[in-house]
Amino acid sequence: MPRLDAARDWARRIKRDVVAVWYAARDPRTPWPVRLLALAIAAYALSPIDLIPDFVPVLGYLDDLLIVPAGLLLVIRLLPEPVLAASRAKAAAALERPRSWAAAALIVLLWVLCAAAAGWWLWARGAA
Repeated sequence: MPRLDAARDWARRIKRDVVAVWYAARDPRTPWPVRLLALAIAAYALSPIDLIPDFVPVLGYLDDLLIVPAGLLLVIRLLPEPVLAASRAKAAAALERPRSWAAAALIVLLWVLCAAAAGWWLWARGAA
């Protein structure tokens, strides 16, 4: 499955570059117009709100497949090489950090407890 492997590799590079662009936008060596563009592209890429909602057939994934990579490419070409290299190194390190399953379980437990407390409160109000 060489195509699937190539697609996964492309997606990993895009993910790394989104984080790298975010770091580059915060780097003082980045010129301010590039910094603004980098912030806009990173914010758009990381935002759950899309220009074209994903439920719109075909066009919904247009931004994910074209707009974000094109914006990343533009920002990457405008960034000074030392800033890009440092930002990519930071991004790679940030993405390789181990994830804590215990912390995830704790957060899920807190949400379940909050939902249970809200349910109990609503039930108690309805019974009174």
